[in-house]
Amino acid sequence: MQKITPNLWFDHNAREAVEFYTSVFPDSKITGGSRYPDSKEEGLADFQLDMAGQDLTIDFQLGDLVFSAINAGPEFKPAAAHSCMVNFDPSHDEQAREHLDQLWEKLIDGGTVLMPLDTYDFSQHFGCVQSKSGFGWQLILTNPEGDDRPFIIPSLMFGDGVQNRANEAIDYYVSVFQNSKRGLSYPYGQTTGPATAEALMFADFQLDGQWFTANDSAVEQDFTFNEAVSYSVVCKDQAEIDYFWEKLSANPENEQCGWCKDKFGLSWQIIPENMDELMKKPGAYETMMNQHKIVIAEY
Repeated sequence: MQKITPNLWFDHNAREAVEFYTSVFPDSKITGGSRYPDSKEEGLADFQLDMAGQDLTIDFQLGDLVFSAINAGPEFKPAAAHSCMVNFDPSHDEQAREHLDQLWEKLIDGGTVLMPLDTYDFSQHFGCVQSKSGFGWQLILTNPEGDDRPFIIPSLMFGDGVQNRANEAIDYYVSVFQNSKRGLSYPYGQTTGPATAEALMFADFQLDGQWFTANDSAVEQDFTFNEAVSYSVVCKDQAEIDYFWEKLSANPENEQCGWCKDKFGLSWQIIPENMDELMKKPGAYETMMNQHKIVIAEY
């Protein structure tokens, strides 16, 4: 089971967005999901009445990475602090460049180009796009002589209030999760916009065997991480929930339904591996809505 899952927040259009992503990314599919209760008697809050019986979450897989889409309201909008790197490796795919171009054309349809598809110092073929649902994708032709990396890697950009803290964050996350390590690390080497010489132009790291990338922004930003992207951590029991909650929750006013924020502003969902089973119990939805940290014994 994948330990850490990226969760994407949508404003009533999760099904449409997921069907789009699974139609344009290779080896992709919808794998499951959950629905809102049908009535207030089953725990539905007043502000959720328009969602009764509709999709609550949609689980889907793009390549080897599992995602979950949250079908909710307009509270959170995607920010460029979150994106996913999509690696096209010529050593594994002779048509890697062509396949990159094909995906690019599909993602820019209705989307916004953040960095045009072009040659850069770090890649012969790279582009960054915000798709029509607002989430960012970095498409890169990987150096075939480099180490293997997964097809899709969640990426974190540190700016605004956490500018130049990518190194610190990586060290902290690696200390929290087992089976974790740092990978590549490239500092800017000189002051670049708000980034110091020691700040990270690019780095990658593993958390429980899953790859992530991080960098410090080289331009001034007025945004940072928000709840539009959160990362759920699947825990085997209450003791593990308690451990991750203690390590990752640093902002009590943002705690609800198993959600918390860490000291860098990143949102996490700390959930038991049998959450689907718990949510089938009478009154489970209302119980979850009234919890901060998930307490299994209360279901």
